[in-house]
Amino acid sequence: MPDITSTCEIWFGASPEGGAVRGYIETPATADNADTIVVDISAYGGRLKGITAYRHSTTDSIIVADDAPTTAVASGVLTITIGGSTANKKRVFEVLVK
Repeated sequence: MPDITSTCEIWFGASPEGGAVRGYIETPATADNADTIVVDISAYGGRLKGITAYRHSTTDSIIVADDAPTTAVASGVLTITIGGSTANKKRVFEVLVK
């Protein structure tokens, strides 16, 4: 389970959902099952409200729904473990925190 956080693009910004913050995490096209991403969400409230997973069916092309990742939050730090059965695919996670 390698930590691929340093190879991801991560963006968080204001969201219209009642004070929540929406974030996007995009992995490189080499992301595999069981890879992990660790993000400090404490600055945005620290509580995970939801996560949606997508993957590129072809790199930088069509984005389709992906299997939900395994997540854990401890002391305001979100750990995402990539799930599913598709290896070496670029993935995007939409994260809602409050």
